[in-house]
Amino acid sequence: MTRKSNAARAGDLQTKRATGDVPQQRQCLRCEASFWSEGFGERICRRCKGSNSWRNAVPAGPSSTRRR
Repeated sequence: MTRKSNAARAGDLQTKRATGDVPQQRQCLRCEASFWSEGFGERICRRCKGSNSWRNAVPAGPSSTRRR
């Protein structure tokens, strides 16, 4: 009897996407431009992600900070 390694067993598993997780045109949450998104977890366009302020975690403006 042989045992499969963890890596071999991991290859046998198939992940399922959520029903609403489909590639489609979405609106960037930062600049509001339309862009192609691979799923609902991708909400910031490549242009915004490539900006210095995004990479340095600088807020876009006064409305993007939360104050209580």
